Amino acid sequence: MALALALMVIATAVGDAAFHFLRDSVFSKNSGGSGPAGLRVRYRTDGPASALTARPWLEVINDSKKTVALSDVILRYYFTADDASEYAGNCVQSSLGCTNITQKTAASSQPVPQADHYLQIGFTRGAGTLPPGGSTKGIGLQLFRLDHKVLNQSNDRSFNAKATHYAPSKRVTAYLDGTLAWGEEPSGSAPGTGQDSPTPPAVAAPPTGVMFDRFRYSGPGDPALASNGWSVRTGGGGPGIHDTWSADGVGFPSEATAQGGQALQLRLTTDGTKEGTKQAELQSTTPEFLTGTYAARIYFSDAPTSGADGDHINETFFALSPRDGSSKYSELDYEYMPNGGWGAPGPRLDTTSWRSSTQGDRITRAGRQSLRGWHTVMITAMNEKVTYSVDGREVFSHNGAYFPRQPMGIHFSAWLVDLPFAGPRTWDMRVNWVYYQAGQAVPLAAVQQAVEGFYANGTPYVNTLAGHRPGAQGVSSK
Repeated sequence: MALALALMVIATAVGDAAFHFLRDSVFSKNSGGSGPAGLRVRYRTDGPASALTARPWLEVINDSKKTVALSDVILRYYFTADDASEYAGNCVQSSLGCTNITQKTAASSQPVPQADHYLQIGFTRGAGTLPPGGSTKGIGLQLFRLDHKVLNQSNDRSFNAKATHYAPSKRVTAYLDGTLAWGEEPSGSAPGTGQDSPTPPAVAAPPTGVMFDRFRYSGPGDPALASNGWSVRTGGGGPGIHDTWSADGVGFPSEATAQGGQALQLRLTTDGTKEGTKQAELQSTTPEFLTGTYAARIYFSDAPTSGADGDHINETFFALSPRDGSSKYSELDYEYMPNGGWGAPGPRLDTTSWRSSTQGDRITRAGRQSLRGWHTVMITAMNEKVTYSVDGREVFSHNGAYFPRQPMGIHFSAWLVDLPFAGPRTWDMRVNWVYYQAGQAVPLAAVQQAVEGFYANGTPYVNTLAGHRPGAQGVSSK
């Protein structure tokens, strides 16, 4: 009451302009203040100081009287790299759609204690704008080591173990058009005098009808993995050694030979018995892929990582109907068998299109070639024609009845045809990225150009297929 009376007296004495000035000053102070450009960043943490992943939640609020394009905004979350490890980040939830959130980790050009690295968050033009008073709502992020060891966040500048509810944090910086608009840089700069201000890249909204994933995840239990439409198979059934599917073989290790330094790994282990066998598969949870172009960069193994050679392993990339008994059953397969299988010698690449899950209801081609190492495999399904190609070279095509008839899911798996001998051994198959363009035949050069663009922009995941908005569920701003 006293504050309101004081403001009224001042307004009467010095005019309406003075009243508005003092009112805005009081409200700004009560809300934690804002930067010179009218931006404010609120932060909370969703985890303890010692954890496998840092889980910062950030919210950007526009306190100015002008509409702000989010593509002109960049945020930086500062941390200290433990043991000189490499780091990566991803988006778990956002009302903007994680497809429109870009992320990069980098070493600071002005390293100081508690802040020699930062996680940089940006926005594509698809994120839209913030009107005066508008908020992005909570953006759920993760930061993790690529060696998947526990983080020590107690020496990270932007981490605050006590911030379990949103509050303004000036240890997270925000930049608008390259100018520091909120927060305090680790070097001690005040808002508006940034010495390391980034220029926001012009990142277009992701094209429609595209799914892309570079597998930037902390592990099989990463909530972003499920949010982005993937599940790790642990149920029963075949193919291969039935009922041996395990999450233990699905990981996302650092990989120096992979673009971006990280890949999906499908590790198959066995000791020659069913009880000692673990097969691995990652599969999409929604059947949303039909006509168009499927592509993946895959490392096929010709020999085990450890143990004796000779297994009839099948390293696969395929699209599959959600139900075996569907009247419009569809399946498009790559199956690579370095040691052959079913009595046929290897190395062998089978490319197969199925019309039903009934044995033999298919059209197939078996190729005798080694695919050891990284290769880009593609399937184009357009105008009643299916074409399989490896590194831009066609290996099989067909028309007619075996063209896909219903939306399918995408799968990657490593499994055994049989158990020919005893003894422990391990096989590793890796996937660098997967790309899908609906309803278009995209040549290899155009696929690679699109993928290069996603990597350059810091875009780890995209899904703009109809009716799909990933990373937007369960958003909270509490």
